[in-house]
Amino acid sequence: MTRRALFLALGLTACGGPSAEPTTPPTAETPRYDRVERLRFNQLAVRLNLPLFWAADADDDGAVDPAEVRALRFYPTEGRWVRGGVFTPEFERAYASVVAAAAATAPEDTRLRLVVEELDGIAPTVIENDLSSLPEAHRTFARHMLRVAELIDALYARQVGAEALTDRVARDEPASRSLFRRNWGARCRGATTESDPDCSAIAGAPAQPVDVYPAAMQAEEGFCQALEAREDSDSLLTPFSVVREREGELTAVPYPEAYGELMEPIAEELRAAAEALTDPDEEPLRAYLRAAAQAFEDNDWEPADEAWAAMNVRNSRWYVRVGPDEVYWDPCSQKAGFHLTLALIDQGSLEWQDRLSPIQQDMEQALATLVEPYEAREVSFHLPDFIEIVVNAGDDRDPFGATIGQSLPNWGPVSDEGRGRTVAMTNLYQDPDSLARRRAVAASLLTHGAMETYTDDTTPALINTILHEATHNLGPASGHRVSGQDDAALFGGGLASMLEELKAQTGALYYTNLLVERGIIDEARAREIYVDGMTWAFGHISRGMYTPSGQRKAYSQLAAVQVGWMLEHDAMTWDPDVEAANGTDAGAFALDLERFPEAVTALMREVVRIKTEGDREAAEALAERYVDGDVVPQDVIVERYNRFPRASFVYALEI
Repeated sequence: MTRRALFLALGLTACGGPSAEPTTPPTAETPRYDRVERLRFNQLAVRLNLPLFWAADADDDGAVDPAEVRALRFYPTEGRWVRGGVFTPEFERAYASVVAAAAATAPEDTRLRLVVEELDGIAPTVIENDLSSLPEAHRTFARHMLRVAELIDALYARQVGAEALTDRVARDEPASRSLFRRNWGARCRGATTESDPDCSAIAGAPAQPVDVYPAAMQAEEGFCQALEAREDSDSLLTPFSVVREREGELTAVPYPEAYGELMEPIAEELRAAAEALTDPDEEPLRAYLRAAAQAFEDNDWEPADEAWAAMNVRNSRWYVRVGPDEVYWDPCSQKAGFHLTLALIDQGSLEWQDRLSPIQQDMEQALATLVEPYEAREVSFHLPDFIEIVVNAGDDRDPFGATIGQSLPNWGPVSDEGRGRTVAMTNLYQDPDSLARRRAVAASLLTHGAMETYTDDTTPALINTILHEATHNLGPASGHRVSGQDDAALFGGGLASMLEELKAQTGALYYTNLLVERGIIDEARAREIYVDGMTWAFGHISRGMYTPSGQRKAYSQLAAVQVGWMLEHDAMTWDPDVEAANGTDAGAFALDLERFPEAVTALMREVVRIKTEGDREAAEALAERYVDGDVVPQDVIVERYNRFPRASFVYALEI
């Protein structure tokens, strides 16, 4: 299959642009498109695999108007919905299909019915940017980066095993093709559908082995543990390689050797992007693009990391990260997934950097004071840059939600020496629909008293993200070793990932009190941060603790540990009989915010101690008690969250 055919099959082509179809000016008889309400309209457009989004009912008339629709990217077709301020015939046909789908009965076929259930359970949420006012050099650069996004998508589809199944998705099932496109494969990923073996975009629900390990090996129970136990595990489980069987022996094959035909075009396009960006103020970005291009050819990512670390909020208007980074997609949590983050810098981060930079070493010292076996390091790391996402590709583009903060790289000198970059994504979950859903679900789980501290102001969530990402650079971080072993060797990939995220998110709550002591925030803001942190935790608990294949969900499990710990340390209580703040549900969490600093400090002490000493037994005990035990009423949290559609991001872009 050619790359172009693969993009079309996976729905990875860019969309948008003017329509060539003729249109007619509006008249008094122009139809009103008001037969489907907005959320349902957008859900059905996804089900029909249409790159169509109704952004807002700006005039509050209940009807979709030309100025209110967007053409989306990462779909198999282009959306030419409006021309000259009026709808095109293409839109009229699309609207008719949406109306028909709204009136249709549920499919009789069990598999298709489950596919529809998953797609209808989302809240499509647009990430929208207009770059048309940027200088031409920047717009040309952005066009090259959109091509990089397509190529990264194809490479990631190979990694996760989606490419191998593409031709098995029925062409006459738009819902199945949409699910496959969005989920990076056939299996369902929704909270109520992912564990149902019948829920699949492909008849027969075939397994989808990832490409980075031999398929036959993945059919064996405990194959990850078997790999980790091998004497040659250090070489086999390097992050920038795949495992192949050659002449009966397992061997690590570098990414460019395994994926050269997909990686070389990315290198070429990155160099073209660097050449196009002629703005003399963007030399740091050009240097990074060239270094990243070279890494796609020789698999040496350290020079690219060095060039990337030299960029910051003050020397480029863009944030770009392209390459292999995170491991959460991998069933063994060992191999780095390819991704692209393309974003614009939000200058608002400078204020927080100026506030927090002077206390970085104090934050590190606080952990050494807290945990006697841990010795403080000299730390110097980039506090979070604020960025506004333009495009996510590959491992960045999740079926549900999106990453709101990230610290990279995960390996190498830049990481080990604390010279990496941290970012907080500031244009996610800020829309009125997302804020309203978040408040409603919080009111279904918190008491009236707890909801008095809840706020729609997004600052507490932003501070949580800033402190979470900063904590990744503190304490026993990526360069930490116990008897020469790193976290992956000490704990196993999945547990190691969960522990690191637990450290980071507990740090977000732990350092809140330090910010109060230093006068950076007041106590009222601290209480809002605690409530925001628990609301965040409920959301991740609602997604379940494990994937259907048994892989740990790092964020869900850390959230369960946090909530369970708060319950057992009297910072929270669960009363199955008390009225929730929504006035409807029986059973709610009360928060004793005066006790939060003490309880959070105790949890931080335990997590840092576990990582410092490599205490796998204690780490497993935390998971056994709070993840697998009954301390946290997980079923209630899941049920209440599942009443609300989950955000699934779609992308609209004008250049």
